[in-house]
Amino acid sequence: MASLNVLITAGSRRVPLVEAFRRSLCELNVDGSVIVSDVDVLSPTVHVADRAYAVSSCSSEDYLAEIEEICDAERIGLVVPTIDEELPIFGAARSRFAALGVTVFTSSRRTAEQCNDKYETCRVLRARDVPAAESFLPDTLPAEPSFPLFVKPRFGRGSVAAFHVRHRRDLEFFLSYVNQPVLQDYIDGPEFTIDMLCDRRGRPLSIVPRERIVIRAGVSDRGRTVDDPRLVDLAVACADVFEFCGAVNIQCRLADGEPTVFEINPRYSGGIPLTIAAGGDFPRMMIELVLGRDVRPRIGVFDRDLWMTNYESPLFLTSEELEMPMRSPMPRLREAV
Repeated sequence: MASLNVLITAGSRRVPLVEAFRRSLCELNVDGSVIVSDVDVLSPTVHVADRAYAVSSCSSEDYLAEIEEICDAERIGLVVPTIDEELPIFGAARSRFAALGVTVFTSSRRTAEQCNDKYETCRVLRARDVPAAESFLPDTLPAEPSFPLFVKPRFGRGSVAAFHVRHRRDLEFFLSYVNQPVLQDYIDGPEFTIDMLCDRRGRPLSIVPRERIVIRAGVSDRGRTVDDPRLVDLAVACADVFEFCGAVNIQCRLADGEPTVFEINPRYSGGIPLTIAAGGDFPRMMIELVLGRDVRPRIGVFDRDLWMTNYESPLFLTSEELEMPMRSPMPRLREAV
């Protein structure tokens, strides 16, 4: 029987992702566990995963060393980063972990940095003739800009501090209110996320477009999968521009019959449960790739018009349970040796 332990970093609220990896290990008859790391003992995945470790913030100089310690103690074979801030860090450290026998399934540092920068993402795409929102920095905005515009942080996630700017009188306020703002032409049309999985050569293996019907805190709360070749072609075009590896989600809107990108995140999306349920089982394919199995592209293979509606599910914990699941990784690892 094959064996593989998976580490999902910054587990936070990604309970469906933890469960999807656990289910895939079972269905593939692979002996393994799903472990998470996090900074917060109250993160739901801490209490759902097989094991959990407390770690420093990814901005700490000790962060990668702590992850390495976990990989050694838990015999991790696959690391799945999940938040924007850590993507460049892991992208730069892929060969470092590979030397330890650990696959970090994420895009290169260059790709992560380009995609974390919302201005740079669209600039690079437009330079390669891929439809992307025209974007401006405050000092490159035309003297007479066309309204409406959309303003948001150049570096950020979760739709925090993102605003629709309808009039010039509002522009000065939002430019001073939003930290490191980027402005984009407002695209008035239905919004979509295109979930895509690429192998380590950057080849797309699965592409599942879905319409974001209701969005809450930047995550699709209600949505449906859609069969639209234009969206699939757009994802392939983006994969020709950037060096993707692993899960990617492409944010776009459809206006005048053309999908236009306004953001790319080279990581699992918050709405990935819908993609997985529709047949785009990224965790399963990722596990098979790490095990060296042949995984052929399944572009366009998913259930069309499958709807998802989300709800909150509480987790109740005692004080004792809050003390037990997570411990600082260094002491725990010394005990495990």
